[in-house]
Amino acid sequence: MSDTPFTPSLSSNLRALKELLGDSFDLIVRELAVAGTKAYAICFDGMCDELKIAEALIKPLTDPALKKPPDGTLFEAVRDRLYKGTDVKTVYTVPDAAQAALDGNLVLLAEKEPAALTFSVQGYPRRSVGEPLSEQNEKGTQEGFTDNFKDNVTLLRRRLRTPLLSTELLTAGDTSQTPVVLCFIRGRADAAMLAQVKNRLQTAKLDAALGAGCLRPFLEDRRPGLFKGTGVTERPDTLAAMLTEGRIGVIVDGVPYAVIVPYLFSDHFHTADDYLSGPAYAVFMRALRVACVATAAALPGFFVAVCVFHPEIIPSDIMFDIAKAESKTPFPLMAEALIIHLIYEVVREAGLRMPVAVGHAVSIVGALVIGDTAVTAGLIGAPMLIVVALTAVCSSVAVRLHETVSLIRFALILIGGLTGLYGVMLFSGLMLTELCAVAPFGVPFSAPVSPFVKAAQQDTLLRAGWRKLGRRVTTVKEMKFE
Repeated sequence: MSDTPFTPSLSSNLRALKELLGDSFDLIVRELAVAGTKAYAICFDGMCDELKIAEALIKPLTDPALKKPPDGTLFEAVRDRLYKGTDVKTVYTVPDAAQAALDGNLVLLAEKEPAALTFSVQGYPRRSVGEPLSEQNEKGTQEGFTDNFKDNVTLLRRRLRTPLLSTELLTAGDTSQTPVVLCFIRGRADAAMLAQVKNRLQTAKLDAALGAGCLRPFLEDRRPGLFKGTGVTERPDTLAAMLTEGRIGVIVDGVPYAVIVPYLFSDHFHTADDYLSGPAYAVFMRALRVACVATAAALPGFFVAVCVFHPEIIPSDIMFDIAKAESKTPFPLMAEALIIHLIYEVVREAGLRMPVAVGHAVSIVGALVIGDTAVTAGLIGAPMLIVVALTAVCSSVAVRLHETVSLIRFALILIGGLTGLYGVMLFSGLMLTELCAVAPFGVPFSAPVSPFVKAAQQDTLLRAGWRKLGRRVTTVKEMKFE
């Protein structure tokens, strides 16, 4: 059935198509008489715009004045003279027609026509363009990606009105047949990188690609690690800026964000507001984000290591207050740190998954349990509570690194409580080595800091003014290993 072609017999074509689509209640098959020729219109209820079908297709097709041209086929007359829409295609196999119907098109079969016409009349419900939820910005656009891949491509083209912007449509998932769009700018995207991305997507062994999360592992290196060479964004302007740097965007239907490859470590500290603020303030905020990520990852482990193994580092007055507070708690400092941070992760996950109506209640209860009640009952020391609060606030500064930072934080608490600062420093060096070892598609994850790319330093930690920044765009091709 995979390569079954259409035949001139209308009944056999209809039977083969219905066998492939199955006996579904939402499958609509309507018999028509088009210019005196028997025909069938096939579509799925709810996937098409009924008004568009009635006004643009059924009404003109069933017009009694319509005559079959003597010098051509019926489909040629419908496609070239009758239908005024822009997206009409001719397919010659049963599976292609079935896939067109599943995509929301109307399929037209006619007697003595060894093919089928497909009309783009999609009308399924979709979410309108709204504000990005996880990438808030103060001064820039408030438009975010939607769940429909065509709308997302349109949002991208509004910002990159150049003929060099290319979009290639692929499918992923043997069963789901999910549309996947590759977005890139010709001449800036590396040809070898583009071919590699396309090959990985086309050879991805997936039964159903129901989200971008299913495809991201196939775009990553096979080696396991905490740092990933792909990133996501909900903002069309962010994706547009990445494409001008030679990156490749992957838009998956049904997902309100795009995947960016390659995604470097320095990209986690950039926001859209950086380019709408003054250079000095942008540099300050980027340095602050780096410091917050380091604090969120290392502060609890460092605190445990110092208090357990190296108390002489802390001033005696402060150390005395810490020891006095911790003497009232029943748990060792390392266990206390693990418990309180685990409770924080539970409360964060509950607040994220709970309905909005009760999500605030979870936050309030969590604050009461972790905060005042736990300290008053003597289960948790006040110094540890301060460390947890500072860690939680710093974790919210770079949301895209939360998963990696959380795992590193728990590892450092264990290592700091068992080995002290020596183990913390050794593990930090190991993480730095891991960061430098990642090279998505030949581009070092630590670039353009290591290896050092001078031309890219004007927009890494530093941010030059637009008089310099607007002259030349540094592409990721210039950072690849040769």
